[in-house]
Amino acid sequence: MIDYKNCKEFKAEQLKKLFQSVGWVSADYPNKLVKALENSDTVISAWDKEKLVGLINVIDDGALTAYAHYLLVDPDYQGKGIGTELVERIKRRYKDYLYLLLIAENKGLVEFYKQRGFQVENGAVPMAVMNFDLKD
Repeated sequence: MIDYKNCKEFKAEQLKKLFQSVGWVSADYPNKLVKALENSDTVISAWDKEKLVGLINVIDDGALTAYAHYLLVDPDYQGKGIGTELVERIKRRYKDYLYLLLIAENKGLVEFYKQRGFQVENGAVPMAVMNFDLKD
């Protein structure tokens, strides 16, 4: 049984393992991940007993716009509805905001998000500055 928690307290090693499981470069910065989640407005995590198996976080302006930044589920737990549950919890939390935005960095996830009520914004182009030379 998966337990869902609204918390921001994580150990660096827990986050490193989860982010490594999906091959994200953020796993190389576990201490920064701890800080990033502490400073997020909303974090919902999924647990199998003591094991962190998924999470979603949101940064918001307190009134109109919320950005879902991370959504990840350990591959051993994918296909069990965990990602869907995390998204639905965020949608309920931000139902009174004008926008709930996210970037589907993997084209394979576009359909996943569409099935959960998100739509592709025509003309929008995600942009980033990447500083991969950071130290943790």
